[in-house]
Amino acid sequence: MTDNSPLPYHIPALLPQVIEGLDIKPDGIYVDVTFGGGGHSRAILERLSPSGHLYSFDQDAEAVANAFADPRFTIVHANFKYLTNFMAYYDVEAVDGILADLGVSFHHFDTPERGFSFRWDDSPLDMRMNPSMEVTAAQLIADSDVDTLTDIFRNYGELKNGRQIAVDIVKARDKGQAITTAAQLRQVVGDRLNPAREKKDLACVYQALRIAVNNELDALKKLLVAAACVLKPGGRIAVITYHSLEDRLVKNFFRTGNLEGDVEKDFFGNVSSPFKLITSKPIVPDDNEVQNNPRARSAKLRVAVRK
Repeated sequence: MTDNSPLPYHIPALLPQVIEGLDIKPDGIYVDVTFGGGGHSRAILERLSPSGHLYSFDQDAEAVANAFADPRFTIVHANFKYLTNFMAYYDVEAVDGILADLGVSFHHFDTPERGFSFRWDDSPLDMRMNPSMEVTAAQLIADSDVDTLTDIFRNYGELKNGRQIAVDIVKARDKGQAITTAAQLRQVVGDRLNPAREKKDLACVYQALRIAVNNELDALKKLLVAAACVLKPGGRIAVITYHSLEDRLVKNFFRTGNLEGDVEKDFFGNVSSPFKLITSKPIVPDDNEVQNNPRARSAKLRVAVRK
């Protein structure tokens, strides 16, 4: 018998660990900067009293449509890099906790026309988290020179052969070859993919383009800096990352209080960071969670408290 039940918009990763890490106060003010399907937000809201409040951000209108009606809840249709601006708009001086689940939602991966997956040959190279943004992955490929594409594939995809991939794309483009679908991109870069790990290499190509299209690392940097200003002393921030670029940024910022990861110490030799680590090492899903939700296998949760 075929299961015709709808696909879940998203299954929240590390949910019990996130709730424990945030140490939710019933009357506190919390922010979930990645609403998605609302799984994490709902779990936070369930633990709030009538005097508590949750603000949830999402830049995708399809995610915003999942918002639920509750006087303790406010949905913010915006990129989380504007956290400080919107907290000021809602007259919120400080919050008790911030959650960021930086992964791409199931909905994005499972909707061919959004272009986040190479599972469908005719899937367009879109990859915009916010569909109202102007530049798609296809447009980025069409307009970028070799050096720009090289930086994207090396820095965001951590592909050692990033320049060769960039050169192949530009050569194909200059010959008039269209590169607007998953199949067309795979045809152009296929010779540069290691046959033993073709899907992993292609996933890195997609990751690089997606990060560039959405300016994801810039947004994360702005979020971390904002969190240091918005969190109350004793407030907590929990961040789930899915690749080393994000995790390195979060780890360094929590540890040092700056984006470069440079350790600065006071007169007494104490590290001058506004945060104290709750998790000395990242929390990862156990075998049971990975079995039930394979897409959570690369998730890493780090939690810190504002001093």
